[in-house]
Amino acid sequence: MSGKFVVAYDGSPASRRALDFAADRAAAQSTTLVVVHVLEWSPYSFLTPTEIEERHVRRRQELERAEKALMAPVVEELSSKGITIETVIKYGHISDTLCEVVKDKGATQMFVGRDGHGALSARVFGSVAGSLVQIAPVPCTIVP
Repeated sequence: MSGKFVVAYDGSPASRRALDFAADRAAAQSTTLVVVHVLEWSPYSFLTPTEIEERHVRRRQELERAEKALMAPVVEELSSKGITIETVIKYGHISDTLCEVVKDKGATQMFVGRDGHGALSARVFGSVAGSLVQIAPVPCTIVP
C-alpha cells in the first residue's frame, strides 16, 4: 500500500494506544508511520522585543525536550520492530496542524487517541477527535 499513516502522539495513555494501533497497521502494510506531536502556541502581538526573544528561546527548548523525551524513545522502539518512522514536531492548533501534516506527507490515513474523559469540556470547547472527524482530509481512526 502506498502512502503513509499519521498518528498524533503526546505521551498520554490515549495517544500511546493510538500509536500502538497505528504501528501494528503500518507494520502489516509495510507503510511508513509519521508520529506527530503538536505543541499549542498562543501568539501575542503586543510583546516587547525582549519578551519575543525570550519566547523564542522557550519555544526552542520545548521543541528540544519534545524530541528527546517523546520522539526519540518512540523512534528507537518502533524502528527495532522494523517499522519505518518519521517524526514531526510543530506548533499550532492540534487538529489543523495534524491535517496539514497529513497533506504535506501524502498520508492515506490518520490515527488519534481518545481518553473518554472531560465530556463537559469536550461539549463546550470541542475535542481533537471530534474536530478531526469533521475536518480530516483522509480517513481518521479514533482509538478508544
